Amino acid sequence: QEQLGEYGGGLVQPGGSLNLSCAASGSIFGINSMAWYRRAPGKQRELVAGINNGDRTIYEDSVKGRFTISRDNAKTTAYLQMNSLKPEDTAVYYCNAYVTTRTGVRRDYWGQGTQVTVSS
Repeated sequence: QEQLGEYGGGLVQPGGSLNLSCAASGSIFGINSMAWYRRAPGKQRELVAGINNGDRTIYEDSVKGRFTISRDNAKTTAYLQMNSLKPEDTAVYYCNAYVTTRTGVRRDYWGQGTQVTVSS
């Protein structure tokens, strides 16, 4: 089954850290890039961080210097290390993989979402 499995959300106090991970199932082929998005209550989904196969990364301005995205050597698992968390980081975080399938079709896969709550 083609899917992304997300792990690592939870409740943390302001200033704390969390590490999210996203593992692509073995049936997902041709991953070009992986990314993390989030959707906070009452807001639109936004890109938090992304990484391509050349390990080039991008970050949303508010998380620069606090969050780090990385991938394993096989390029099938992405991680998001979140430090110095703030209440405004509270959101559902979604993993994304942008792939080129065996037939040449480009498509997105999405994880089910994991809740991150930053609160004292």
